Formats: sequence, C-alpha cells, structure tokens
Amino acid sequence: MLLLVLRPGTSGQDTEAPARPAAAAATGGASAPSRHASPSARPAAGPSMPRSAPTRLRIPRIGVDAPFTGLKIGPSGALDPPPADDTNLVGWQESGISPGERGTAIVAGHLDTATAPAVFARLEELKAGDTFEVSRADGTTAAFLVDSVEEFSKDDFPDQRVYEDTPDALVRLITCAGPYDRKAKDYTENLVVFAHLEEPGESRSG
Repeated sequence: MLLLVLRPGTSGQDTEAPARPAAAAATGGASAPSRHASPSARPAAGPSMPRSAPTRLRIPRIGVDAPFTGLKIGPSGALDPPPADDTNLVGWQESGISPGERGTAIVAGHLDTATAPAVFARLEELKAGDTFEVSRADGTTAAFLVDSVEEFSKDDFPDQRVYEDTPDALVRLITCAGPYDRKAKDYTENLVVFAHLEEPGESRSG
C-alpha cells in the first residue's frame, strides 16, 4: 500500500522514492523486459517547454484526473511519497525537472491505501502509444506519449535509467507493483511508465 522506489543500496523496508541523481548516465542500470515496448525509437533533443509547476494529471485511458502536490527530499536523502490519506493525488519532485521541461520529470502516485485503491491502481494497463496530459501553472498543457511500461524489483531498481540526465523532455510515472511483502509491509516491485513530450502532430491514441 505504500509507495515507491528504493534508494540505491537500501533494504526492502524503505518505501521512499530516491532523489533524482544530479547527472545519471543516459542508459545505465539493468532493466526488466518491457511489458509494452515502443515499436520505434524517437529522435534525441525533441520538443520542450519552459519550466512551470504541474497542476493536474489526466490519463483518460485509465480514468485518472488528479491534482499534483510537490514532493520534497526527506532527511534520508530520498523523495518523500505523497500523503497516503488522499487516494486521488499525485506528487512531483518540485526541486527537480517539471513535466514538459528538458530533462526527466518524476511523478509518483500510490497504488492503494490500507482501505481502497489509489490514483495509480490501473497504471499497469497503459501501453506504448497511449497518451496523457499535464496541466501546468502557466496555463499550458504538456501532452506525453508513452514509450514503455516496465516493472523492476525494488532490490535491483535501475535508477540511472529511470532518472537519466537527458536533453529530451521526459516523464516517469512511478508506483508500486508485484507481490505484497507482509513482513516488510511493502510491495516488492515498482512499475515505471516511460514517456516523452509529444512532437506537434504526433499520433495519439488517447
């Protein structure tokens, strides 16, 4: 029921997301096979938007329409998860890249709570070619196209790949996945949606 990704080197009982590395390698880290891989590669250094805080995430295919909250880096050096008492809330690393800006923006949401499914309960249903939108504080909307949807063990999370330092405008949607470990009180895996800012006129599946 708790979120997210392990910081490198931590035990399975840590449920916080890692802070984005300052300069991660573009293709580092081991990865699990793609659940829904994109059929074609995209060019580097695609479109981008000026920095602006996200205000709302909309993913029509899975019924997500949720406000954002800013997430901070906690005392442990990991990104704090969104509040667990709100099932329709997503968080972003407000000290990092904003969705639409060049670089990798991190958006985190809970899979469930102790009593109910949460905002990213259906995130695994997304596939390459699906789209989602992020409304921003400056009045603009950033449209993203999903490249792949993949699961990773929390004990072997490819942080360099997920948080890559890139000239593209990328977003990662992250939640928990896999079996629930009752002893650790956490899920054993993370689900990551890899997506990029759409080119003008790029094909969209909704």
